[in-house]
Order: sequence, then C-alpha cells, then structure tokens
Amino acid sequence: MSMIKYLQQNMKLLILGLFFCVFPGVMIALNEEEKFLESDGFYCITVLLFVFLIYILCDFVGKNKFCKELKKLQGSNELDFVVSLPEAKTYEQDLYTKLLLRLKANIDDTLLNVEAQKEEDMEFVETWVHEIKTPISAAKLVIENNLDDPKEETLYALLDEIQKIEDMVQKTICYSQLNDFSKDCQISDVNLRKVVNKCIQSEYSNIQNKNIQLKIENLDFTVNSDEKWLGFIVKQILDNAVKYSKTNGVISIYGINEHYNQRLVITDYGVGIRAEDVRRVFDKGYTGMNGRKKTTSTGIGLYLSNKLAKKLGHNIRIESESGKGTVVEISIQE
Repeated sequence: MSMIKYLQQNMKLLILGLFFCVFPGVMIALNEEEKFLESDGFYCITVLLFVFLIYILCDFVGKNKFCKELKKLQGSNELDFVVSLPEAKTYEQDLYTKLLLRLKANIDDTLLNVEAQKEEDMEFVETWVHEIKTPISAAKLVIENNLDDPKEETLYALLDEIQKIEDMVQKTICYSQLNDFSKDCQISDVNLRKVVNKCIQSEYSNIQNKNIQLKIENLDFTVNSDEKWLGFIVKQILDNAVKYSKTNGVISIYGINEHYNQRLVITDYGVGIRAEDVRRVFDKGYTGMNGRKKTTSTGIGLYLSNKLAKKLGHNIRIESESGKGTVVEISIQE
C-alpha cells in the first residue's frame, strides 16, 4: 500500500485530525496578545500536528505490513491460504478473518460431499457395468446355441435377459435422478392392482421358470403416490421375492386399505434373510449371505427402493427368518 493510497482511503480521518489540531491552537492564539508564531496557540498546534503525524505514520506502517502479508498469499490457488492470514489488528479485520474461515469450512464440507458422491457414482457405474455384462453374455450364448434350431423357449430366454438389462437401465435412471427427484415425480391417485400387475408382467418369465404360484388379494383400491416410482419399488421387491423363492414356491401379495392405513405386503417362503443381515439390507451395495451366493445380486435395488420410498413419503419394513421366508411391507399411508 502506497502512502498516497493510504491518505486517499483515510481522507475523513485526516480532515478531522487537522481540524482538531488547528482549531484549539487558533482559539488559544486569538485570546493572546503575543505574535501568533510566538503564542501558546502556535505551540499547541505544533505539538498536536506532531502527535497526529506520528499516529498517521504508525498506522500506515501497520496497515502496509498487513497488506504486504496479504499480497504474499495472492498467488496461492489453494483454500489453505485462509488459515495463513496475518493476525488481525482491528475488530473489522478479525470479523473478515472469521468469515473467511467459516467460508473455507463450508467449502471443505461441500468438497467432501462432492468427493463422496463422486466415489459413490463411480462405484455404481462399475457395479452396473459388471452386472449388465451377465445378461448380454447370456443373450449371446442363447443365440449362438440356437442359430440352427430356434424355438419358442429361445425367445423367452432372450426376453428374460432383455428384461434384466431394462431393469438395470431403470436402476441407473433412478440413481441419476435421486438428487433431483421432484422434476420427475407426479403424485396422483394410483390403482394399486394396476401397479402390481405391471410388475408381475415384467417378472413373468422368472415366475414361470421357477413355477411360482402367486396369491393375490385385496388390491382393488387407489393410493396417493407416483405410479412410475411406486412401480419401481414394487418391482425390486417382487424381483427379490422371486429370486430367493424356491422352485414351485408361493408368493403372497395383498393390500391393506383401512382408515389412514394403506399398505402393500409381499411375502415369500424362500431362503429368508439372516438376522444380522436384515438391518443392513437397505445399505448401498450390501448383498448379505444370500446375495453373495447369487452372482447377479448387487445390493442396489433395495437401496434405491428405500431412498425412493422416503422421498414419496412411504416406508418399507422387512421381517425375515432364515430358511422360512421374508415379509416386505410398503406403508403407503399411515
């Protein structure tokens, strides 16, 4: 900081200082009979001006030193320069320093969240890429094995693999929209049977392959939800119920429609979930013991379903016993 710049910024102080230095001396000199240069008034003006000049010089030196230390930090591209700021000399500087430190803390928190989200996104992409390779490879294998003698079963097998790919694509869309969910959410009256029937149709080949019997009851009522995303949630739960049911097993699907109490319950009588795994089934990427036995299990479906349910104002509860089956309850309204 140059002296001229300092004087320009402190012009009001200079004017006020000069006034209080000159005015008392002039008043004293006017009341004396001596010549002005020999009067006590002139002596008073001289002393006050000298003291004021010393103050101006000291203040300039202090502020100039502070500005030089700040300039040394201007070349830094890192936020860490904030913690290296020179010690505040005034209350105003102290406030600015504290504001900058708070801003740095907020930015650091934001960067940590961004890095964590980036890492999650990369994990999801890697999982998705590995997962989608399976149905693509299976579809190629089906085609190669049936080029000379195509059958109806071949088409069903291909349809099954295509549906798996479609489900993975839907999971990706869902994952990408979690942070901006409101743009693709339309809450309205939705017929629960219609939603469940669509999910059953998409799982039809898997249900047929395992010869699973469906018991469907009391679904003819409307719920307040988003048809697309409620269908996604039901699809993931039904997919797990089919996946972990035994061949020739049974899956029960029924609704509860009471006063301020609307629920959809899906029950399978398959392998069940171990007690230590139940509390973690909604964790991202967690597959549990049963999931590790299934090469196609990635632990994404229930994680996304739980996230979506909360955004829709719904709740998912799971009760299970290893070897006896699983009960999943979607509370749409409580």
